[in-house]
Amino acid sequence: MSQPNTPVATSRNPATGELIATYAFQTPSEVESLLDSNAAAFRLWRATPMRERVASYRRLAETLRQRLEPLAELITAEMGKTLDASRAEVEKCALTIDWLADNGPAILADEPVSVGNDDQVHVSYLPIGTVLAVMPWNFPLWQVIRASGPVMLSGNGFLLKHAPNVMGSAYALQDAYEAAGFPKGLFANLVVDNDTVAALIEDPRIAAVTLTGSMRAGSAVAATAGKALKKSLLELGGADAFIVLADANIDLAVQTAITARFQNAGQVCLAAKRFILERPIADEFTRKFVAAVKEIKVGDPRDPSNLIGPMARADLRDELHRQVERTIAAGAVLATGGYKIDGPGSFYAPTVLTDVQPGMAAFDEETFGPVAAITVADNVEHAITLANTSDYGLGGNLWTGNVAQAQRLARRLETGGVFINGFSASNARIPVGGVKKSGYGRELSHFGLREFTNAQAVWAKEVG
Repeated sequence: MSQPNTPVATSRNPATGELIATYAFQTPSEVESLLDSNAAAFRLWRATPMRERVASYRRLAETLRQRLEPLAELITAEMGKTLDASRAEVEKCALTIDWLADNGPAILADEPVSVGNDDQVHVSYLPIGTVLAVMPWNFPLWQVIRASGPVMLSGNGFLLKHAPNVMGSAYALQDAYEAAGFPKGLFANLVVDNDTVAALIEDPRIAAVTLTGSMRAGSAVAATAGKALKKSLLELGGADAFIVLADANIDLAVQTAITARFQNAGQVCLAAKRFILERPIADEFTRKFVAAVKEIKVGDPRDPSNLIGPMARADLRDELHRQVERTIAAGAVLATGGYKIDGPGSFYAPTVLTDVQPGMAAFDEETFGPVAAITVADNVEHAITLANTSDYGLGGNLWTGNVAQAQRLARRLETGGVFINGFSASNARIPVGGVKKSGYGRELSHFGLREFTNAQAVWAKEVG
């Protein structure tokens, strides 16, 4: 677990390039101390009655709301989303904690089972230990609450290895948990390198691991967890199809598509990326969509007139631009955008590529930025085939005037979620997760609350 004790986790404002803070990697002895503290906090927490856990959750929701403005300012400063979007992220975290407090106790309560005789049988959902979480930067608070909220309510501990560029948000959330009265060390931040993460997965004090990130990172984590015989949950991004059929409300579909693709500067896993249009309406949708994209205002994320701010890092913008260039070189047409915006910060012009086909970068890969790829389908069957022609399987969108037909078609989409006449989203009540190379396991809802529990069957016989 060795690494130099030098400032290596660096947070910079992506709108200006200015340095915000640096964070020294923790030494091996500091990591050991953190693991021991977390293990002690877990033993205390697992013995804490559910009513007391719920009380801590209610205080956490209150704490997040009391700190909404400084937390939103921090998110915007560290990763560049608009200030309004950052405020909405904090409130979404608080709403999710509210839902867990209101519904979690019933979901995690002992569940009686009838076995057809006089035996008394129930299933208990028990904590398994500490869950190590490797989280991304695009929703610095929400991604962590989505993971930690269910994990900790079920009695587990939580160790967070957050993205280096949002460590300020990581520590702000740790402080919020402690201010709400959670045992100190139960939620704790790691500032370590990838080699240390691999070693931690093998540590007996870690029971399981959850990761949201790239396929490459997910494959490495899954291999290490599998070798250690530990459970893992992976959410590895997506290339969601936004299918528009000939009978759809085109104007509403275009309006929704702008949000579906360009919210958070396009840096969303569960978001429309490939726009698959049935041929009779393809020209109309494309014309109106491109016109709307040209009107998007890009700039200072603190200015409410701007729809999107910068991308989170310059290297991410550079990689996105290379994907655009490779797609055009393969035969796609650039309808608008396709360039880095000059000046300080990591801004990229909202971009639309048309005539995109399987085999091109913008179709096959996840484009994690403000780029939309348009593909024309001959008919409904072709649209479904194109949507499923992807290594990813996180979410999908279907636009049509025939909802009953869409519900039948949804069953044929190889995705973890389908959104009919809307856009991909998440909600505490609904499971989120993917299939294929988008990962496995589910967060949120009752699935997420039970994901990292021991479903213990208990049989009892009356003996006279």
